[in-house]
Amino acid sequence: MEIKLVSGALGAEVSGIDLTKDTDAATYKVIRELLVQHEVLFFRDQDVSPAQQHALASSFGPLQSHPAYDTVENFPEITILESTAEKPSKIECWHGDMTFRAHPPLGTVLRSKIIPEKGGDTLWSSMTAAYDALSPAMQSFLSGLNAVHDFSYGFRESLAESGGRARLEKAVLDNPPVVHPVIRTHPESGKRVIFVNALFTTHIVGLPKDESKAILGFLFEHIQTAEFTCRFSWDVNCIAMWDNRSTQHKPINDYYPAHRCLERIVIDGDKPY
Repeated sequence: MEIKLVSGALGAEVSGIDLTKDTDAATYKVIRELLVQHEVLFFRDQDVSPAQQHALASSFGPLQSHPAYDTVENFPEITILESTAEKPSKIECWHGDMTFRAHPPLGTVLRSKIIPEKGGDTLWSSMTAAYDALSPAMQSFLSGLNAVHDFSYGFRESLAESGGRARLEKAVLDNPPVVHPVIRTHPESGKRVIFVNALFTTHIVGLPKDESKAILGFLFEHIQTAEFTCRFSWDVNCIAMWDNRSTQHKPINDYYPAHRCLERIVIDGDKPY
């Protein structure tokens, strides 16, 4: 394998590997080590089958399913993320995947199927770098706080659509609000990371509404600092794999009305601490 760093804070493009063939335990071990080190990995020209994508994700542990998206036939853990002129993508903000779960995903494996002629890049930000850039006083203050993450808040636009409440009723019941630390410890690297995001985090527990809003607003802006980020331009058959414990990401929806289709699988994680 050859590793090319993408930015100063995070990200590495991995070449010299064929994920349709090089799938032994030793290779998976190296990929996991690289993921913890670089937080997001990119692989180009990987025409993997659903079974191979499933196997890659499964090498990290059990998988999760998502309650709100269509899935690939015979692979209920692989969700289809599709944007068309008739049904464009709604997610615009920085976020971590599925932090509304008591055990948010360890990581995500996303592969590209249909890519627009232009646009459609994705940004990632290192929550490790974002935490390290805070003052010691702010780090200390935030480390004693917890925040609420809510599925219904993140999918409020979908719930407001005609028929949306009925379609997502079971998902809402199965995913009540959960509480996570504002600053969590990465279980493998031991590093501290910011763990609130604009899509799912509603408020900080125990603070007045105005104080909670001000602190979250500061953090949501802080994590967008350019020096914490990297950007990836997709081609067909690319794979992006990221550590959901220490990153956030943001799709750039600048390709409307073009068609874009990605397939995503998420790996079960632990309870943040």
